[in-house]
Amino acid sequence: MSVPHLDPRLLRAFVTVAEELHFTRAAVRLYVAQQALSRDVRRLERELGAELFVRTTRQVALTADGERLLPYARRALAAQDELLAAFGQARPLLLDLNSPGLATGRRVLHRARELAPEHELMARFESGLTGAATELLAGRLDASFGRYAGLDPALRAALDHQPVRYEPMAIALPAGHRLAALPEVPLTALAGATVYAGAGNPRTPEWTDLARRLFDGRGIAVAPPAPLAVGAEEFERLMAKTGHPVLAVVGFPALPRTVVRPLVDPVPLSPVSLVWRRGLTHPALDAVRRAAAELAAAEGWLRRPEKAWIPAIDVSVNSVHD
Repeated sequence: MSVPHLDPRLLRAFVTVAEELHFTRAAVRLYVAQQALSRDVRRLERELGAELFVRTTRQVALTADGERLLPYARRALAAQDELLAAFGQARPLLLDLNSPGLATGRRVLHRARELAPEHELMARFESGLTGAATELLAGRLDASFGRYAGLDPALRAALDHQPVRYEPMAIALPAGHRLAALPEVPLTALAGATVYAGAGNPRTPEWTDLARRLFDGRGIAVAPPAPLAVGAEEFERLMAKTGHPVLAVVGFPALPRTVVRPLVDPVPLSPVSLVWRRGLTHPALDAVRRAAAELAAAEGWLRRPEKAWIPAIDVSVNSVHD
């Protein structure tokens, strides 16, 4: 069979779905409608004369032909990026926002796009800085957001960072929880409670470590590992099943039948940095760094309230940038 031309957009759609194994998440990563993404994948399948995915109501899986295509598609896209860079056209910058519902990275991305409209910035959602760090070092991501001090020192040695925000932390509670009626929840009110903080999730140990440091000496337990919940529906189901409150930040989007309340006395802060591979040069990265600095200054993102809590290790690691 002769294939005279394959649109790189179709290959990028295929690779993204192959990495996510979920059309909705892949569409969010590519900033396209799910229907458009599905059409692109079907078009690629027609042009190749092969079925690339097995689709059911519960999952998406690569077929044998999909597995065979994946390394070729990745090499073709990498070659296109190198070709464009050789002629002064930078490849897209791949920026991980962790989760579609978190505001900090999304706002930085939008401002960076305003500062550098000539460059393509593409969002990714790796859900955790430790998970993203592997992708950063492999060159499959360019930058991410998260708690830099919570990374393994060996990872930090290969990465660089810029503090962006100290996010006030919050607690997500089932609507019928005894603390749900409070406008804000004192940490002392959680004494004796078990709180979910991502224990066992290999992508987010830096978040679980932050929770353990916050709960230490306060009589609050970190919930044991649970099956990894992907997507709001699964997360809501797991939360309803266990009944555990969930450690979050104030911008965390409330799920159905839950409320999000700020934590106080003291106000715990979650340190967020922009993180990238050491030595990376990309004109759009400069725009992202400028956008992060602008927003941090304008919004007071790096001001710490007088009676705030933050781990000593984070203060130490971030102090070289203060």
